Amino acid sequence: MANSRAARLTPVVDMAEKAERTAAQRLGHFQGQVRLSETKLAELDRYREDYQAQWHTYGSKGVSGQWLMNYQRFLNQLETAVAQQKQSLAWHQKNLDNARVTWQQAYARVEGLRKLVQRYIDEARQLEDKREQKLLDELSQRLPRQSSF
Repeated sequence: MANSRAARLTPVVDMAEKAERTAAQRLGHFQGQVRLSETKLAELDRYREDYQAQWHTYGSKGVSGQWLMNYQRFLNQLETAVAQQKQSLAWHQKNLDNARVTWQQAYARVEGLRKLVQRYIDEARQLEDKREQKLLDELSQRLPRQSSF
């Protein structure tokens, strides 16, 4: 009886495992997106620092007004790109956090179902053991007793 309960749960466990695998894949995807976004932000930061270093190099020698305007315009564009990349990173991090919660819930569901199935299997084994013991007890009582004279 309990074994049949465990067997009936097999499709449910399979579906839960599939959902957990899908959630794990999504989690991995979003981890990759966060890493990629972090890398792009770091590159933009390095590029901005290098570009700002040009001011120290060329500024000390004297620059034209046109050069300074172009420098400021491009530096503003870099600042905008950095701010946008930070927003993108925050968005990807939020997706990652949500995916992590979803995966944790799916994992907990699978583990709970596996424990339930194992409990049903254990109960079936115990019932079968009791049934066998009862049968053996009945058989031993029916056997003629041999007296020792």
